[in-house]
Amino acid sequence: MLREAATGSAAAFSDRRPLYGLADAAREFVLTSVLLYCVVTAARWLTSPDSPLAVDNTHAATAVVGVVVGIVLVVLIISPLGRCSGAHMNPAISLALWLMGAFPGRYLPAYAVAQLAGSVAGTALGRLCWGSVVSQPSLHYAAVHPAPAWNVAALVVAESGCLMLVVLMVGFFLARPAVSRWLPYAVGAATALIITVLGGLSGGSANPARQLGPALLSGGTQLLWVYLAAPLIGASLGAAAHCLLQRRLGIPPPCTYRLCGKDGALRNRAR
Repeated sequence: MLREAATGSAAAFSDRRPLYGLADAAREFVLTSVLLYCVVTAARWLTSPDSPLAVDNTHAATAVVGVVVGIVLVVLIISPLGRCSGAHMNPAISLALWLMGAFPGRYLPAYAVAQLAGSVAGTALGRLCWGSVVSQPSLHYAAVHPAPAWNVAALVVAESGCLMLVVLMVGFFLARPAVSRWLPYAVGAATALIITVLGGLSGGSANPARQLGPALLSGGTQLLWVYLAAPLIGASLGAAAHCLLQRRLGIPPPCTYRLCGKDGALRNRAR
């Protein structure tokens, strides 16, 4: 149903160069590794009790981490590697862009594997750089977890709901080439907001790759399936909503699969 709504949109992307699946998947691996390394590093220096940079207030520390991660995302999206691969760094985003007709489905498995492998590699690199402190109970490799009062149903609703909104935002920007160049900053701001608001409640992951590496290395895999599945559910719902609006209101399809926007993709191709 979703794919039918997006039929013909791929042919409309005049900015798309041929996507070399393995090369761009390798770029996604590097980008996701850097992202998770930065997540572990931010948690180590901003939340660890023995850090001179630690923020005493838990909510304030979560907000600061959110801002740092948001800035890192913006930098990675507009980086040369990000302009080439699209800088999804999230299997749910790749899935949503495919469902919206903006991303070649034959490269979806390679992207997902690269992003998840990058999660493990980046987390392991953080452990290698910062030592055993990142494995302590206070950090657990920066793995997220829900508040004690939260059940599985609430966790699924929160994690899938915020990803659904992110996908709608991505679809909005990428359907409008004139403003698509602002998407990296919108993604960074949305991520910082999700971490700030939901960090102490659901964990604020909204990304299977965000949780996989930390959960595997820390051994805290009890709710890992939720953090893997919920964003995919939210991505599917967000893509469905976008395609519905596309059919009913005549909203154009996404102009590119790259989160740097159409203009950034064109500049990259010209180099």
